[in-house]
Amino acid sequence: MSNAENKPVKKMMLILSKATLENVYACFILANGARMEGIESEIFFTFFGLEAIQKEKLKHLHVATVGNPAMHMPTMLGGLPGMEALATKMMKSEMEKLDIPPVDEFLEMLTASGSKLWGCKLAMDMFKVKESDLIDDIDGVLTVGDFYERAQGDGTHLLFI
Repeated sequence: MSNAENKPVKKMMLILSKATLENVYACFILANGARMEGIESEIFFTFFGLEAIQKEKLKHLHVATVGNPAMHMPTMLGGLPGMEALATKMMKSEMEKLDIPPVDEFLEMLTASGSKLWGCKLAMDMFKVKESDLIDDIDGVLTVGDFYERAQGDGTHLLFI
């Protein structure tokens, strides 16, 4: 092994582009896990991922049942009325059993642990989302360039979810 391969992870830069319940929790669990290991974590919410930090939308996220191969059901079945709500209810129930907090509480935990949360300026402009639409704990709104500047340095990893 070369010396470069032995360098520790110092910062996780997560990019969340979809606000399906499964993507949001995957991102939050990775960010929280990093903090628990003493690794910095930052999340950049872009495109539909912005819904995870919008006050009016974050409590209404759903599991994607259509076009999701992990659901192991035909697309047509996933599109039936009520299927998305049923899958969402089932996933929330299972997460509750594991003591995984709801999205709003998880966001509070992340900020309390030192995770940084950033809205994407381009996506906000495109979807006409105002900073006042976002949760109070957001650290700010960045351009992609600003986000990449924050990712500089040895031991930084970027992960797109």
